[in-house]
Amino acid sequence: MSRIRAKNEEKIIRAASRIFAEHGYAATKTAAIADLAELPKPNIYYYFGSKEKLYRAVLESMVEPLLAASEPLVEYSDPVRALTAYIRTKLLISKEYPYASKVFANEIMHGAPHLPQDIVARLTAQTRILTSRLSEWMEQGLMDRVDPKHLLFSIWASTQTYADFNWQITMTLGKEELDEQDFEQAAALITRLVIQGCAVKTAE
Repeated sequence: MSRIRAKNEEKIIRAASRIFAEHGYAATKTAAIADLAELPKPNIYYYFGSKEKLYRAVLESMVEPLLAASEPLVEYSDPVRALTAYIRTKLLISKEYPYASKVFANEIMHGAPHLPQDIVARLTAQTRILTSRLSEWMEQGLMDRVDPKHLLFSIWASTQTYADFNWQITMTLGKEELDEQDFEQAAALITRLVIQGCAVKTAE
């Protein structure tokens, strides 16, 4: 039963991510989510209780990978290795969670009216940790002194755009969807810009 529940919850969250991304929170109908998930509408309330709780679950499905993405910057002492892994992980999130990323971005653009305070606190704490880590490498002479927060903003923008502005990117590339090669090229270029632009040196 637990496996069935987990499978159905995942189907509902993925369907809800797409519907919320395409229609916004206010205009989203739970019936549309149920139809896309190919489950009875009562299942939405059975598993999540309300539309508001389901929306939070969609946000959390994006927030948890974002928080986990910071692990290389904490785990690796070498900034080249850490930043390379961080950028690749952030792009992987855009690839694997494109609709949830749009929901998260839309929430932020509207002033985060539905973003729970505990999630805000966790994201804020993560930013402090990452900023401190970048500053530490700057103090060690392993990279140029730049504003660490603005460096993070640049990495977030350049990686998340592959989900949030997917339509614009695919239109420009003349294809229906991005493939593995597109993400590999993006990872290589963004990593090169960050590593060379900030004169990041290896510590190993």
